[in-house]
This record gives sequence, structure tokens and C-alpha cells, in this order.
Amino acid sequence: MLQLLSKLEPIARNAMRVMVGLLFWSHGGQKLFAWFGRDEAVDLMSRFGIAGVLEFFGGLAIILGIFTQPVAFILSGEMAVAYFWGHVPRGSLWWWANRGELAALYCFIFLFIASSGGGKFSLDHLLRKKKQGRTEQ
Repeated sequence: MLQLLSKLEPIARNAMRVMVGLLFWSHGGQKLFAWFGRDEAVDLMSRFGIAGVLEFFGGLAIILGIFTQPVAFILSGEMAVAYFWGHVPRGSLWWWANRGELAALYCFIFLFIASSGGGKFSLDHLLRKKKQGRTEQ
């Protein structure tokens, strides 16, 4: 059983990257374009507008696996800022009291992606292989 699960690790890692990217992209779409049930878009020059730009375009980059590590690092930082600016002021540092568990979870998932890269099924991996093939010729 454990051997089978170990063999599935590259698929699971890439599936997580794509799903987290989709979730983040959709949050950006909600903020920027009032998609997915939001009544109106946020002001682009507000902190929510900036967050929307990061989430929409950063989520798209994470889905595709392009510039994965630097983008994931930036998005991890965005979620840390969201936690400390948006949730801690609700009266508690603790996620169970300030409802910041999703921001904290995104922060650490993006930190993991930033440290591990886009994976086998990312454009980063494809471009790296293509570049290695050119340098060997």
C-alpha cells in the first residue's frame, strides 16, 4: 500500500498544485470581475484589488506551473499579510478564534510549493527539460 502511494506522489503533488491554483484563480476572478456569485468587483487600487490581481494571475501561473517557485513564494507572503492584517485584528492571534485558518493553510501550501517546485507536470519542468536538451547538443 505504501509503495503504491509513493508511486502516486508526483501525480498527487501536481494535482494539489493545480487545485490550489484553481481555487486561488477563482478568488481573484471574484474580486476583479465579480465572477462566481460576487455582486460587484472590488476597486482595483484597493488592497483587495491588489490581492485580486495576485490571486488571479498568480493562480493562473500556479495552475500552469510557470514561474512556480517565485510566484508561490509571493502568494505565501500575500496570505501571511492577509492573516495578520485581516484576521488577527478580529481580536485573536489564533486561527480558531479569528477565522483565519484558510489564509494560514494557503500560506503554508504555497510555501511548500515554493520550496518543492512545480513538479513533473508543470511548464517549468517542460521548459527545463527543453533547455537541457539544447545545451547538450
